[in-house]
This record gives sequence, structure tokens and C-alpha cells, in this order.
Amino acid sequence: MVDLEGLELTAEEREILRHPAVGGVILFSRNYFSPGQVTELVQSIHAAREPRLLVAVDHEGGRVQRFREGFTVLPAARRFGDLYEKNPGSSCQLARTAGWLMARELRAVGIDFSFAPVLDLDLGVSKIIGDRSFHSAPDPATRLAHEWLLGMRDAGMAATGKHFPGHGAVVADSHVDIPVDERTFEDILMQDIVPFERMIGYGLAAVMTAHVIYEKVDKLPATFSPFWLKEVLRERLGFQGAVFSDDLGMEGASVAGDMVARAEAALAAGCDMIPVCNNPPGTRQVLDSIVWQDRPNGHLRLARMHGRQPLQRQELLADPQWKQAVEKMARLADDTTILSL
Repeated sequence: MVDLEGLELTAEEREILRHPAVGGVILFSRNYFSPGQVTELVQSIHAAREPRLLVAVDHEGGRVQRFREGFTVLPAARRFGDLYEKNPGSSCQLARTAGWLMARELRAVGIDFSFAPVLDLDLGVSKIIGDRSFHSAPDPATRLAHEWLLGMRDAGMAATGKHFPGHGAVVADSHVDIPVDERTFEDILMQDIVPFERMIGYGLAAVMTAHVIYEKVDKLPATFSPFWLKEVLRERLGFQGAVFSDDLGMEGASVAGDMVARAEAALAAGCDMIPVCNNPPGTRQVLDSIVWQDRPNGHLRLARMHGRQPLQRQELLADPQWKQAVEKMARLADDTTILSL
């Protein structure tokens, strides 16, 4: 999975998208100006190859929402967790509405999927996770994430739970550091893995890995660990969906070596798709050097990530369900009405 420089494809990027090892594109804020512009960009990406490439974005809400102007500004996941303490039923309904709204707005510009929801628990130490987490406890976090998944599914989008097996218990940010989690496997299994295990049972289509070393379990970050991805995720939890690594350009991935070594290690460990972002030389290095192997099972798993229920933006804006969802998110931002939702 590769990224792009700007608002439209360059000649070099069109060439890169035709490389047989490229299976998808992830968009960032730099790739967005307006709904119309990003629709044209997505159409040009989809037209570059057959079968078409996947197009994804990080669009959770709160701090992590790449498209703003022309899109509903969504609250951070923890907003639903705070409401859950006061009114669990209302909170779950709103989480489902938000998942639907997020997915439907993205589907209206052609995006296949968003890397959401976050399944990490907010254990009070990780600033990079923090309010991106629904809750600190497994049960409410799972219940809210399940509703979010159902909303996404209703809108024609597959859900991706992140960051397996859990990023919420480390202070360090894997974007700029190499986080080390000192807990035992039993502690992680009884806490962080619970939302992943239950969401797998609910039909979770994909997970994204954590660039975290769980030193009492394995010396390798989960992204590069056959133990975590094959023995735990595939065999113990029975997960049959797609596995995405987190961005291999992050510092947390540096322990595996250069970009080619990182790519090879992640694929060998069990990842189906590996985002390589914000590093054009690194992207080229991987594409030029990696030994390309066809992976039929991986293709089947990734095929589930293509968006369904296509629609035009005009259809979305005329939809009464969309208008009601936007109103609910606006009311959720107002503390004075939180208990009446």
C-alpha cells in the first residue's frame, strides 16, 4: 500500500500503481481539497489497474480524520465511552450512527475503507492512543466498537480493528520511538486482546498490527512476529480476515532493518498488505528489491475490503438518514444535550 504526493496522480505515481506488488493506496490530508477533487483522485486510482486497487484512509474521528471541509467532523471515540458511563444504550446507538456516517460519506467519494475502529484500550499512559480509544475496559470498548462496525457494514464498508494486540499500555509513540510493553502474555490476553477476540467473532474483516515489542512474549514487534500473527491471531483466535501492518516508515518498525528488510519480515510474519508511507525512496526501494510472490489467500482476504453500495455525493446529501446522522453528531458535541440523545 503506497501513498501519494498531492491532489492528483503524477506520471511517476501512475507507473508505481501499475507495479504488480502494489495492491492499494492510502490517502492523507495532503491529498484532499474538496469532495469533488478527492472523488476524481479516487476514480483515477481505481482506473489505473484491473482488478482495481484498494483506496483507504485513516478517518476515525477526533484527532485522526484526514478529510474535514465538506465532511462531518466526528468526535473522538472516547466521547462515546464517556457517554456510555451515563447512558450505555444511547452511546451504542450513537456509535453505530457515527460508524455509518463516517463510512457513508467516504463511500460517496469512492473510498473503499477507513482504518477503523480503534480497539486499543485507553490504559491512561499512551498519548498517541488516548481518546482514540472507546474505553479503558474491554467490555464497553468492545460493545461500542461492535456498534461502530455494524454502522460501517450498513454503509457498505468493511471494518479494520487496530492495533493488534494492543497499543494502549505503552507510553512511547511508535511513530517516533520503539515502544516496549513489559506485561505478561496472560495480562495482555485477559485485557487488550479481548476486544479483538470478540470483534473477530462479530465478523471483523481486517486488523492492523502494532509496532510494539511485548518483551516477555517475543523480542520482535507484533508486526514482525509469527507468534503474534500466526499462532495467536490466526490459530488461537481463528481470524480469517486481512492483516495490515502499520506504516513501515514509522520508527517502531526500524528494529527490522531497512525498508526492504521490514517489508520482507512483515510479509513473512503473516501480513497481507504493508503500507509504506511518507518515504518515496523507501517505497521505490521496496518495489525494486522485494521478491514478488503471488499470495492467493491474501488476495481473497483483501478482496473483502473493497467498498460496497456505491453512491453519488448528491444521493448522500439528499438522504434523510444522512441528515439525521449529521444532526446527531452536532448534538453530541453539545454537553448540555448529552443525556437526551
